[in-house]
Amino acid sequence: MEIKYEYTRKRSEFGRPCSFSDFLAEVTVDIPPDPSLAEDFIPQDPVDFAVQEGPVMALHEVNTERAQVAIKGVNHVEGGWPKHIDPKNSELTTRYREEVEREEVYTRSVQRLSSLMEHYIRQNNTIDIYEEYFEEEEEEEEDEEQEQPSAKTINVLRDPNMPRRMATHLSWHPDANRAVAVAYCSLDFQDSRKDMNFDSYIWDLEKPYTPELILKPSSPVVTLEYNPKDWHHVLGGCYNGQIVYWDTRKGGLPMEMTPVEFSHRDPVYGAFWLPSRTGTECFSGSTDGQVLWWDIRKMSQPSERLILDITRQDQLKAALGASSLDFAPVLPTKFLVGTEQGIIISCNRDAKTPPEKIANIFRSHIGAVYRVTRNPFFPKVFLSVGDWTARIWTEELMDSSSIMETKYHTSYLLDACWSPVKPAVFFTARSDGTLDIWDFLFHQKEPSLSLKVSNDPLLSLCSQDNGRIIGCGTRQGTVSLLEISPGLCTMRKNEKTLTSTMFEREARREKVLQDKYRERLLREQERLRAKPEEQEDPQEVFKQAQADFFSNIKAERRRR
Repeated sequence: MEIKYEYTRKRSEFGRPCSFSDFLAEVTVDIPPDPSLAEDFIPQDPVDFAVQEGPVMALHEVNTERAQVAIKGVNHVEGGWPKHIDPKNSELTTRYREEVEREEVYTRSVQRLSSLMEHYIRQNNTIDIYEEYFEEEEEEEEDEEQEQPSAKTINVLRDPNMPRRMATHLSWHPDANRAVAVAYCSLDFQDSRKDMNFDSYIWDLEKPYTPELILKPSSPVVTLEYNPKDWHHVLGGCYNGQIVYWDTRKGGLPMEMTPVEFSHRDPVYGAFWLPSRTGTECFSGSTDGQVLWWDIRKMSQPSERLILDITRQDQLKAALGASSLDFAPVLPTKFLVGTEQGIIISCNRDAKTPPEKIANIFRSHIGAVYRVTRNPFFPKVFLSVGDWTARIWTEELMDSSSIMETKYHTSYLLDACWSPVKPAVFFTARSDGTLDIWDFLFHQKEPSLSLKVSNDPLLSLCSQDNGRIIGCGTRQGTVSLLEISPGLCTMRKNEKTLTSTMFEREARREKVLQDKYRERLLREQERLRAKPEEQEDPQEVFKQAQADFFSNIKAERRRR
């Protein structure tokens, strides 16, 4: 079957037509200089000026008569003297012979040198003649001279509606990040404020005061994602569970949306485009415990369904609600799901049966996992955020704890993202309005930079592809664009190798601790089996612990 694509465009979309003519240029206005205004200016010397067109230059070569004699001297000597040299004049003939001999010596030297260089280059398999011997000292000097980490606010995008809504998700335009799509929604339980607006916006960074496009869904949008294959398509997950997509060329009204009866039953907290051949496939996750796959060419019902039941019984009543979702194009069949119960589920779409699609389970946080995201350089390493910490995990260790983690903060962590240019740098957003920038390659106990962005909680983070500008969305709908210093967005030499070594070292350490813990459990079980009659009563153990606790409190009071 032959497939044809027709691309149509209205004549009005091409802009105003250009009319050119062959008339000569005319002077419309000529304003002569006013000498009386010269006192208001300071003369500048020197003055740089530029012209639009420079003089045309050409390359000329001249071969003088003496150069011709020098080049062809050998043939002339063998075949006879040049016409301008008298053979009877001994002074001219001697000078001519010396010139020819010098040319012959120079030619032989160049040929011999080229052969030697060719020989040395061939033998240069074991010795690097271009090796730099003092790189470490130079790097240390550069580190000393490097400026301190810093960040500054370069732009602020505000929700133009009242009452204010939360900026729940950000997505940068794939074309050089020239625009950003912001999802606005109120996630408060049973928020029934009057005149609540449902619109979300696409902002052009060059015109930050008014949105470039107003997206008008039927329900508030919780998440928005640009299609990396077709920049004009924007995918949205709604508060009522529907999936909707827009074509920005056709305006702000949705092109199509999923039926309510076949959609999610709870808000959609994650939606991603899939790297399919057509660029029309996507999938979504919600707190109703389901992951659904869609094709925007036919959104009447999902093409595939997965129930997040970690007991592998495929029962919706036992499913865990998805509070975050992550997908990396380098692993097209795998994705991560962060749940409301603090568990991270690693899923594989290629598995044969639905229970087999739940590949691994990580018991991560106390409470909901607000964000889970893979490292762009090491896809098997991923970052999660929940409760008061951010943790780093690896899929190579099954059913284990995290390999690295941040300190416990006094405020909740609500979002995080990796730096796209530095493998060990990531950003975390806190409920007190603080943005933390961590560089685990240099500091693991304290962030490299903490910046108070807003007095309101930070709910969403998204970094540009160059890692230089970070977008931070707040609870009041304000999106702050921060530009960080070059030291935090420029990869150093061997940084990727050092980060890989650090992750591998921490993974080995965690595996050793896990093995020791299992050995201790086995020894404890063997001891209990060997002496069953000596098992203590749990009630007696509890009473003894309670008595010890109160005795310690009394001793502390007496000491104070």
